[in-house]
Amino acid sequence: MIPFHQLREAIIAVQQRPTTLTSGVLTPARRRDLLEAPHLAQLMKEIREEAERARREPVPLLSFSDFQTFHSLGTRKEFEKPYFERRGRLLALALSMALDDSDEYKETLENLIWEICNEYAWAVPAHLPDTIEKVLISRVPPNRYVDLFAAETAHALAEVLYLVGNRLNDWVTHRVKQEIEHRVFQPVFESAHHFIWTSKTNNWSAVCGGAVGMAALLLIDDRERLVGMQDRVVSAMDSFLAGYGEDGCCPEGLAYWRYGFGYFVYWAEMLYEFTNGSIDLLQQEKIKRIAEFPAAVALSDSSCINYSDCRPTFRPATGLISRLCRRLGIAPPTMSSVPSFHEDHCYRWPFVFRNLMWTEPEWLHAQGAEGTFYFPSTDWLVDKRETSKGLLAFSAKGGHNNEPHNHNDLGHFIIHTEGDTLLADLGMGVYTREYFGNERYDHLHASSGGHSVPIINGEQQAAGEAHRAFVTRYETDQGAVRFELDLTLAYRPEARIHAFKRSFEWKVSQEEARAELTLTDHFVFDEGTSESERSISEHFISFHRPVINGGEVTWLGEKGSVVLRFDPLELTAHVETVEIPSRDPQPLMVYRLYLQARQLAQVYACRLIISCCLY
Repeated sequence: MIPFHQLREAIIAVQQRPTTLTSGVLTPARRRDLLEAPHLAQLMKEIREEAERARREPVPLLSFSDFQTFHSLGTRKEFEKPYFERRGRLLALALSMALDDSDEYKETLENLIWEICNEYAWAVPAHLPDTIEKVLISRVPPNRYVDLFAAETAHALAEVLYLVGNRLNDWVTHRVKQEIEHRVFQPVFESAHHFIWTSKTNNWSAVCGGAVGMAALLLIDDRERLVGMQDRVVSAMDSFLAGYGEDGCCPEGLAYWRYGFGYFVYWAEMLYEFTNGSIDLLQQEKIKRIAEFPAAVALSDSSCINYSDCRPTFRPATGLISRLCRRLGIAPPTMSSVPSFHEDHCYRWPFVFRNLMWTEPEWLHAQGAEGTFYFPSTDWLVDKRETSKGLLAFSAKGGHNNEPHNHNDLGHFIIHTEGDTLLADLGMGVYTREYFGNERYDHLHASSGGHSVPIINGEQQAAGEAHRAFVTRYETDQGAVRFELDLTLAYRPEARIHAFKRSFEWKVSQEEARAELTLTDHFVFDEGTSESERSISEHFISFHRPVINGGEVTWLGEKGSVVLRFDPLELTAHVETVEIPSRDPQPLMVYRLYLQARQLAQVYACRLIISCCLY
C-alpha cells in the first residue's frame, strides 16, 4: 500500500501534531454551525438526552455473572448490553462537553472513564479464551487481548483526550494513557508476535488496525515509534483490502462494508491530516470501487441487498459517505437523514462523531444509482430500475459456501418493490457461541433452508468452499438481464443430482412500473435413482405472508406486489410460518413458501413466472 521509507519520511517531517486530526478544530463558529444545523438537530437532541441520563443513573454494572454467561450459555447480550451502554455514555458525555464547551458533565465523564479503565478486559467474553486452561497458555492475558472492542475503546478514549483531555483531571488523563499503553499499544506494537487479525481479510484487520492506528496518531509523541506502529497498521490494511475483489464488492455484506471500510477510511483520513496530505491512501482505483459499493446495493427506504450476516435494513453513515463523495467524486447511495445516536447498539465513536463533523446536507436526498451491477469476484448480480411509480430491484448471487460470514445461499435471490423487499434474505442471526460454531447451519438464517433455493431429494446445500456456483451465462440486452448458474456442486453427493442449473431472466417495463422474472431450475438426477426417490422442494423466503390461490402465490407490500405462477398439477404449495430470534426485543416472523414435486423423471425442469408491479 505504501513503502516504509515513504511512511517514515512523511511522519518524521511532522513537527507538531495537527489540531485537525478528529475532523477539524471545534472553534466557537464551528460549534455554533453544528448546534444550529437542521440536519443534525435530532442527533444533537439524542446526545443531550443520553448525557443527561448518564448523569442521573449509575454506571451500568459489569458483573462476573454476566461475564460468565457466554461461557456457560453461549449468549452474548447479558454482558455486552451494559458494556456497550458504557461506550454510549462515553460518547454522549464527551461530545456534550466538546460541542457545548461546558463542564456540566465533567465529573460524570471522569467517573465513567475511571470505571472503563477498571474493566477486567476491554475485549468481550466472546473473543476471549473460554476456559482458564486456555487463558494460562495464551500469549497475552485477557486484559491485554486486543479484539475489535478493545481497539475501539482505546481509540474512543484517545479521541476523548484529544477533544477535552485538557479539561479533565490530570489523574484521569494519566490513567487513560497508561491503560491504552498497557492494554493495547504494548501487546499490538511491542511484540514480535502479531495478533491473528493483522492477517485477516475481513473487517477485523481494518477495525482493529484502524482503531489502534488512530489512537497512536492521537497519543504517541515519539515519531520513530509512531512510524513503526503505523507500518504495522499498513500491513493489516493490506490484508483487509485483499479481501475485496478488484470490483469493490464486500462479500460480508453492506453492514460490514460500513464497519470495516469505515475504519479504514477514518484511519486513512487521520493519517492524511497528520502528514499534511502527503499520504493519501484514498486515491487508488480499487479504493474508489470499494467506495462505490453502497450505491450499487442500496435500495429504497433504507433497505439494501443484504447477503451474508447483514440486516435487510441499512442506514448509511452519512459522514463517511459525504467524505467519500467529496474526496473521490462518486455518487452516494440514497440517504434521507443522519442516523440516530442509537442506530449502532455498540455506540462506536467515529461513526457518530464523523456523522456530526463530515455530513454534508447536499448529499442527502440525492437520487440513488440505478442500472445493472455485476460483481465477478463474488458473482453478485444487482439490477435496480426507477419506474414511473418507484423502484423495482432484483438480485441473485453465486459464489461459494465458505465466504466471510457465510450463508449457504448459492442461487438465492431478492426482489424489492419500492420500500418492500418481498422476496428477502433473512440477514444476520443472533450472535451466539453456537451461531459461530459447529451448529451455525442449524440456524435458519445461515442454512440454505432459510434461503430461496431448493431442497433436492431431502438435501440442503452444504458448507465449504468446494460447494460453489459457476456462472454459465450473464448478459444484458435491451433492458433484460439473463443470469445462469451451475449449482451442481452446491449439494453433497447425497443429493443424488448429476446436474442442477438455475437461470434467471429479469425484464422491467419502467413506464408501466412492472417487471417479470422467469426462474427456471433444470435438474438431471443420478441414473441410479428411481422415480419414487426423486423430489424437489422449491423454497421462497419472505417477511410478508403469502396468499395461495390456485396456481398463484401473492406477496403484498405497501406500494407493490409480487405474484408467482406455477402449475398446481405439477407442484403442491403450502406456507410455513417460522418464528426466528432477533437482536430486537421481539422475534421475527418469517414465511417460507414450499413448492414441492415428487416422482420426477430423471430430467426435470421447473419453470416459474414471478410478476412484480407497483400500484
